[in-house]
This record gives sequence, structure tokens and C-alpha cells, in this order.
Amino acid sequence: MALYPMYAPNRRIERRGDIVEFLKFHYRVQEIVDYSGLEQDGLFLEGTGAMVLDHESRIAYVARSRRADPLVLERFCTTFGYEPMVFDALDAAGVPVYHTNVLMCIASTFALIGADMINDETRRAEVTDRLRANGRSVLSLSEEQVREFAGNALELSPGTGELLLCLSTRALAALTITQRVTIERTHRILPLDIPTVELGGGSVRCMLAGVHLDPRVCSRN
Repeated sequence: MALYPMYAPNRRIERRGDIVEFLKFHYRVQEIVDYSGLEQDGLFLEGTGAMVLDHESRIAYVARSRRADPLVLERFCTTFGYEPMVFDALDAAGVPVYHTNVLMCIASTFALIGADMINDETRRAEVTDRLRANGRSVLSLSEEQVREFAGNALELSPGTGELLLCLSTRALAALTITQRVTIERTHRILPLDIPTVELGGGSVRCMLAGVHLDPRVCSRN
């Protein structure tokens, strides 16, 4: 497990000991790596907001920002066995994308990404080629779709063999028919209506965290 250094002070209180203990109780946690002390040095890596992790190819995709320091990213990738892939992503006004998970979502059979917001053409091609390497379809999102949180989605598996794509109703409305058809070939879309949350600049992905730990076979008494 990793505890991340957060740029926003109000996000730091989300590092709750009771959640750590809950995960240790139900899952096999061999080590906890605590990067939070780097906040005092002005170094930040805001977890799976700043990084979109391809767990199959072991690549950490990161849009460069003050919330994703390259030094902390390098430490994370070395410890957890990921290859960093960093790029610049800007909106039409030249403002950097503040969190990578607003820009892109990686699922088992497809990836959603605002590729045109990666301003360097060579890097854009490298990112999309790596996403396609495992046979995924790459669904390119427009900047308007990114603003509607179409990239802020998360693949979920309820353990029944079914795959879900969880996103907001606002994000779903922004997808094209062709994009929806591609997603629904392999996933059931699970839309959530969260307009109040989206006023803060994030959507469904910002509310969820995937658990990639092995469960304990027997719970402790």
C-alpha cells in the first residue's frame, strides 16, 4: 500500500488510519510505503488522481502538473514495479490538466483518452500506441467530452465475471453512440447521477479506489 503526498491540504485528512487497518484486516498487506512526509518539501503525487495505472502492462501514465512530481513518481514506480510515462496535456487555453484521471481511463478492452490534449504529437502517438499494445481499442475524447468527465470513469469487477464501467450520467450523455457501442461490447455501463460532486471539478473516478490486494482466506477473530 502507498500513502501519497497531497498538494491540497484538505485532501491530506483522507489518509485515515481506520481505513488502513480495515484493508490490513481483510487483505494481505505486506508493506505500507508512506510518501506523505514529502509534503513538507513541496513534493506531491496525488495517487490515482495524478496517475492512471495500467495494471496489465505495468505503466503509470501521468499528465505533468504540480500535483505529480517526477521525483516522487520515480520512487513510486521503482517500488511498485511500474514504468513511468509522463506527458504534457493542456486545454485550449493552455492550462495543464490538473489530474490524469480526468483525461483518461484504462479498462481491460478499451481506453478512453483526450488524446488531442497531449500537445506533443510524438508523445501522443507513443501514449496511444502503448494503450493499444494489449489489443485495447483507444476511444479518443474531445476536450468538451473531457470537460463533461467522460474520461473520469473506472472499470469495476463485481466478481461474477461481468465487467462494469462506472461513470456519471453527465459523462455518459457526452459519449457518442459509436463510443457507447464499443464499450458495451464487453462492459455493462453503470451511470451515477452526482451533480453536486461534479461542481468540485471531479466525477465518479475521484470517488472510487480500486483494491488490487489478495484477500485473506480467513478473517481473524
